Amino acid sequence: MAPTPPPRRQPEGAGNALGHFLGARRKLLPPRQAGLAPEGRRPSLGLRRKELAALAGVSLPYYTRLEQGRDRHPSAQVVAALGRALRLDDEALGYLRQLAGHDGDQHRAPAESVRPGLPGLLGQLDGLPAVVFGRYTDVLAANRLAQALHVGYTPGQNVLRFLFRDRRARERYIDWPAVARLAVATLRADCGLHPDDMVLQELVSDLSGHSDEFRELWARHDVDGFTAGRLRYNNPFVGPITLSYEVFAVTGCPGQSIGIAYPVAGSADERSLDMLKTIVADGPFSKGPARRLPAS
Repeated sequence: MAPTPPPRRQPEGAGNALGHFLGARRKLLPPRQAGLAPEGRRPSLGLRRKELAALAGVSLPYYTRLEQGRDRHPSAQVVAALGRALRLDDEALGYLRQLAGHDGDQHRAPAESVRPGLPGLLGQLDGLPAVVFGRYTDVLAANRLAQALHVGYTPGQNVLRFLFRDRRARERYIDWPAVARLAVATLRADCGLHPDDMVLQELVSDLSGHSDEFRELWARHDVDGFTAGRLRYNNPFVGPITLSYEVFAVTGCPGQSIGIAYPVAGSADERSLDMLKTIVADGPFSKGPARRLPAS
């Protein structure tokens, strides 16, 4: 009887598609492209494991386990962070989600679009600034007065990214720290209601990777909502102006809302808003209400 041959050893990392993908993309990403300054002579052109782990906000031992195939099921949030750190495009990020065992489209909301009648309604509200917000704080549509009031209300702009990644936000919001706290608390509430929403997780990951202030506010776990209140703007045309606001849900469009701002009757703010209306009528915002095309 012939002796039983010993079992063949599998090569290290066999079947480890996730780890192979992470390692390959890491080695292809130059430090400068990842936002890092190269340190002297390096054995390779790509990132070191510790560099990618730091960029993604995970520990080096944990990332090493992923790349070596000893942990093959990272959370959706970790996948989003790795995708951001590796500068993956949508197709590559979708592939990474599949390798990690996540259906890339399972928890992704369909593209948002503006209900056909809303831009016309905003145009009729040109006496007051009015904006349609999407469920991920994208500005889907805004009338002329809203755009003249605040650059952050430009259709296509994401309000949260504007707040934390655009230097103009601190110039245009007089109470920027309070606005930022409320915005993050509202995002925290949305994430609590939709814990599996990949778009929300990617938004949190993106902001965490680019803003120390966002990370600090996110760590507080405050929960709140933008429903009504007052905002103080530093407008480039009329100077400081304080407006109250009310936010209304758009029936039939989950997560979308309309925000309308208004001054106290007879106040200096009302006179400033009237002055802004005059500027809008003759200026670059006089072409009617703008709208954003369906988001991708």
